[in-house]
Amino acid sequence: MTDASRPTIEITLLGRPYVIACPPDQEDDLKRAARYLDRAMNGIHAQGKVQGAERIAIMAALNITHELLEALDNQREGEASLSRVNERLENALANVPSNADDAAT
Repeated sequence: MTDASRPTIEITLLGRPYVIACPPDQEDDLKRAARYLDRAMNGIHAQGKVQGAERIAIMAALNITHELLEALDNQREGEASLSRVNERLENALANVPSNADDAAT
């Protein structure tokens, strides 16, 4: 049962329209995600190795999930690297004499 008062938008995947419930403030994000998914599905379909919309959708989902996990791993690596640089910078700054120390010597 669907709620007729819920806002919806129509997206197209592999040439087939789908009506999706979506709050108005998230329409642009959903449309962007749908375009990305549609490109991924069309790429798989164009290779001709996978048949059927469901199988193509599953392969696209797996590929996109792989991309996401790689991006998350890269982000974590970048954050860890930045943390190490920050720690080295803080250690270096801790060893710099302050102006008060300079004036006393």
